[in-house]
Amino acid sequence: MADESSQKSHAIFIPYPLQGHVIPSVNLAIKLASKGFTITFINTQAVHHQTAKAHPDIGSDIFAKVRESGLDIRYATVSDGLPVEFDRSLHHDQFMASLLHEFSAPVDEVVGRIVGSGEKVHCLIADTFFVWSSKIAKKFGLLYVSYWTEPALVFTLYYHLDLLRENGHFGQQECREDTIKYIPGVEAVEPRDMMSYLQHTDTTSVCHQIIFNAFQDAKNADFVLCNTVQDLELGTISALHAKVPFYAIGPIFPPGFTKSNVATSLWSESDCSQWLDKKPHGSVLYASFGSYAHVKKSELIEIAKGLALSKVSFLWVLRPDIVSSDDTDPLPVGFKEEVKDRSMIIPWCCQNAVLAHPATGGFLTHCGWNSVLESIWCGVPLLCFPLLTDQFTNRKLVVDDWKMGINLSNKRPVTKEEVSDNVNCLMSWKSGDEYRVKVKEVRKSLENALAPNGSSGTNLDLFIKQLKAKCQIKPISQ
Repeated sequence: MADESSQKSHAIFIPYPLQGHVIPSVNLAIKLASKGFTITFINTQAVHHQTAKAHPDIGSDIFAKVRESGLDIRYATVSDGLPVEFDRSLHHDQFMASLLHEFSAPVDEVVGRIVGSGEKVHCLIADTFFVWSSKIAKKFGLLYVSYWTEPALVFTLYYHLDLLRENGHFGQQECREDTIKYIPGVEAVEPRDMMSYLQHTDTTSVCHQIIFNAFQDAKNADFVLCNTVQDLELGTISALHAKVPFYAIGPIFPPGFTKSNVATSLWSESDCSQWLDKKPHGSVLYASFGSYAHVKKSELIEIAKGLALSKVSFLWVLRPDIVSSDDTDPLPVGFKEEVKDRSMIIPWCCQNAVLAHPATGGFLTHCGWNSVLESIWCGVPLLCFPLLTDQFTNRKLVVDDWKMGINLSNKRPVTKEEVSDNVNCLMSWKSGDEYRVKVKEVRKSLENALAPNGSSGTNLDLFIKQLKAKCQIKPISQ
């Protein structure tokens, strides 16, 4: 038996129970396990239930296949405080309130059970949006690793809420509308490019309570891991280092990018490859508004009409609850018939496989951070239509900073003419070329970060070394 100080590092890992958070969490768990960690991954019963419905062959453990390859990843599920069948999409505020008030008790219990079993655990890795992570880690004598699945720019804006308040850009009845130039490491940001919750005048919502409490808690983190690339956000990350041990370790993709051995999708995926195979190189616009946010019916209808008007071939992912679980067919009458020769409309797909397909030439997106990173990796320029939270800030990075995408609309509501014009601008070989060139330049930063001795691998190794030093874990002799 090895002495206690030369064991593998053991992390309990708890992702936020939304698709866009679970995916990078699973990918990081696999990455850490491949570097010798033991991981106990804790999903909510609701996320597992929905994943198992979409992938009936996974049984009770999403990591069964990767364990066969020798990775030490254990799996458990806990209740998020609501019945498994409860419609979380339709009742967003009730779901968030449960995560704020109810979820910590079952987490506390399961962490206590693992630690109490005599199993040596070293750290708790939890999504930054949880409000209790540092308290639970402290209670059980664990280090707290905060995992941030969005860009560093978004993290630093939330982290400096006090500055935004003091300067009148947030939390006032009449907020200032001039450019924000006082956030450390951020040259300038317009109020309209802040996260949606920072543009609200009413700051009493359950999501605001989560943000306020989560970022108080994040200040107690021993480490922050961020799914971004150091080169792309250098100034912001350098300034954050003065406040918190912050490591850019992204992009964190599944080992095969288009194929993962772990089921993470909450819906069953349609296979689009045969349809895409018949399309010319770069001719298809892929459209998807992500896994969670809703689109107003009036806007969805304008987007549909704009796609029809554009004459471009498109593959459109329309979740059954994209407008609401109560409205499962929000498209205009006759639309599907009108575009049937040049479109494929499906409820869900493997996004990485579609973006990586040679026929895909543009991405109409809500600007979720995973979507942005995946699109960059595949060299696909973006047409941006943010809906919620960090998506407005991600859009600023894509359009203003990296110049690899277009705003779908500079005003709400969006019109079909705007949609058609911008789709054609992005997809045309001539006008779209500048965006294709830029996205390939940005991809180089991702490639460099992931290369041997690149910044992301170096940062991850440094984090592991410092974690082990804090836990006094000696390297296992081979």
